[in-house]
Amino acid sequence: MALTQGKLLEAVPPLVVDLDGTLLRSDLLLETFLAYIRKTPTGVFSLIGWLAEGKAGLKEGLALATDLDVSVLPYDPQVLALIQAERLSGRTIVLATASHRLLAEGIAAHLGLFDRVYATEAGLNLSAKHKRDLLVKAFGEGGFDYLGNSSDDLAVWKSAREAVVVNPDAGVERRARQTARVTQVIDSNPPSLRLWLKALRLHQWAKNLLIFVPLLAAHLLGQPQQLLNGLFAFLCFGVCASSVYVLNDLLDLNDDRHHRTKRNRPFASGRLRIGHGLLAVPLLLTLAFGSAAMLLPWQFSAVLAAYYLLTLAYSLYLKRQMTVDVIVLAMLYTARIIAGVAAFSVPLTFWILAFSMFIFLSLALVKRYAELREARSRDVQAMTRGRGYYPGDLDMIASLGAASGYLAVMVLALYIHDGATASLYSLPHVIWLACPLLLFWITRVWMLTHRGQMNDDPVVFAIRDRVSQVIGVLFGLVFWIAA
Repeated sequence: MALTQGKLLEAVPPLVVDLDGTLLRSDLLLETFLAYIRKTPTGVFSLIGWLAEGKAGLKEGLALATDLDVSVLPYDPQVLALIQAERLSGRTIVLATASHRLLAEGIAAHLGLFDRVYATEAGLNLSAKHKRDLLVKAFGEGGFDYLGNSSDDLAVWKSAREAVVVNPDAGVERRARQTARVTQVIDSNPPSLRLWLKALRLHQWAKNLLIFVPLLAAHLLGQPQQLLNGLFAFLCFGVCASSVYVLNDLLDLNDDRHHRTKRNRPFASGRLRIGHGLLAVPLLLTLAFGSAAMLLPWQFSAVLAAYYLLTLAYSLYLKRQMTVDVIVLAMLYTARIIAGVAAFSVPLTFWILAFSMFIFLSLALVKRYAELREARSRDVQAMTRGRGYYPGDLDMIASLGAASGYLAVMVLALYIHDGATASLYSLPHVIWLACPLLLFWITRVWMLTHRGQMNDDPVVFAIRDRVSQVIGVLFGLVFWIAA
């Protein structure tokens, strides 16, 4: 009886599993490319040199130059469950991938599910026909079952006994059924509009309302053409910002996967494909700058370009530099106000610049404090991933942030005292009522952050929070009465 079972197990062909897009809801070539660009932004010449050696050379160069944490990669749970079930039945499981052997063996060691690993090495890119030839040589024609997802796998499926199609690219399932015996289709990750809306972070567009601040300060809110310009500027800035958010998420994949909540972002979790994100970035940028060039003054496009370049520098390098990161964040908030100045062609005043830099520096420090507090709650003592701070820096950050917020109130008080202000308002002294309102709001924001209740971008929090909304209405009412 035991001999009969052994023969039956030998008769069952091995199960061969592809890696990129199948076992893994990602692409290791793109993962290592993005990790390399983040680590070495000026390493383009190395990339060209590796690519000159062929695709296998590029994969080897990127695999050796980067350090991916395979323990947090987005593995497909349904594929893992299938492999585990087949392995428990005694079946031989093989990992066959076009990714480099260094990465494939790291994943195999981490999962502990594979009896054998075939991967790209020694100048041979193990994809499509190369993979098929190797598997046929090892197991014979029709001597294996194969899990794959892309058009490159069609050649392999043709020589397999059975085909399992996993999260297929467009048209792949239909073509696989024409050339192979498809016994199962796993579609565990259908794309959705909701995921893209989350990736574009449309809720963050609320910060672009800062564009209208110069229009309010210049008392020109009642001019229809200016309001139309403001709407165009709001949309263009939002589209540009969304391209930045997508790029930032792509560059931060490894760090986000170690974060308690950020690991659920569409790209970090593998629910949206990295390749689609890389395509979306230039498309969104083209739409933003093309629309701005046609609809708004050239100065607005210049500010938008400066904002994008500063954000790119922030994503690649500056966000990991202590203190520099929060100053740059404050500048990025202030850039929205300067963009409004350019869109409406109104003067840029000293008071707006000074007030915005101090208030936004305070809010940037709120953001860092919230992140560090969350890290400390998990007993993390080391420097936080992707940042230049330690959880022990909390007290200093709170002091700097509160002081910066109160300095913004001081700037507002000096603005009220300025002689030029009297010419803009009928009752300038009424504006003094805005100072206690702002003091209350800043103090409340920092108290909530200290208590661990700041779970969003502070500007977005201000727009959503009911108390902040009331303070905002009262603040605007004060200036309306003064005018």
